Amino acid sequence: MGNKIKKFGKAPLGDKIFILLIYILLTAIMLVVFLPLVYIVSASFSDPQAVISNEVWFLPVRPTLRGYEAVFKNRNILTGFANSFFYMIVGTLVNIVMTVMCAYPLSRKEFTARNKVAMIFVFTMYFSGGLIPTYMLVNSLGLVNTRLAMIIPSAMSTYNMIICRTYFVNSIPDELYEAGQLDGCTPFKYLIKVVVPLSKPILAVLVLYYGVAKWNSYFDAMIYLKNQTLVPLQIVLRDILILNQVDYTMISDASAIAAQRGLTDLLKYSTIVVASLPVLCIYPFVQKYFVKGVMIGAVKG
Repeated sequence: MGNKIKKFGKAPLGDKIFILLIYILLTAIMLVVFLPLVYIVSASFSDPQAVISNEVWFLPVRPTLRGYEAVFKNRNILTGFANSFFYMIVGTLVNIVMTVMCAYPLSRKEFTARNKVAMIFVFTMYFSGGLIPTYMLVNSLGLVNTRLAMIIPSAMSTYNMIICRTYFVNSIPDELYEAGQLDGCTPFKYLIKVVVPLSKPILAVLVLYYGVAKWNSYFDAMIYLKNQTLVPLQIVLRDILILNQVDYTMISDASAIAAQRGLTDLLKYSTIVVASLPVLCIYPFVQKYFVKGVMIGAVKG
């Protein structure tokens, strides 16, 4: 830190102004992203009347757990949590396996038809049968109203596969494959023992992409799942926020309207925190791989 301060002190005036403007811009962006999160968390712990009267800014006002009590009184919440974790963990595992097993062959020069096959995958990014044919296919496979309906139809993203393939091409040296062949390493063993350990950064990125997508997924559940014991947390929270809204015109007492509206707002902020907390907890453990260069020095000489 001291060396950085000394270098900044010796920098030309133009560079100092530029660096200062960069820090101001980054600070403004951080505040734009961070302050709404602070407000949501504070509002979720505040008194309902303080929420509707806009008394909450950075710290909870008259702290209470009424919002979270209202959320977890619904018996479907825990079931939704368990289902969402299942879909996120199992679904992400299937996504990673399918993506790697597809991206690796398409990255090998020995596979002469790799470009043609890759074009077939790219074609699916722009053209598809649509919602109704997709539902008919899933239904004909007997996946409707089963957990597999949340996993199999979205087993791989072509976009993520292309990212993974590009990483394999640009970051895994051919010399490693040749050395593995000399040691009697089979292609599959080379993938497991060499490629996967050296691909932790891209795998961490894909885990984050797939995991967040699975956790936030609700449209597939709305289409394929009818059994309430199988729906993810997002559907449960949607039912709480949308389907259980109160018609205030049916309430004649002004104080009752204010109390109900305050509890509704409090419930909204509490459900946002409940739904976002798992992803926010996972991200710090994955973020370090975004900037880690494990391929530096992998090949000598």
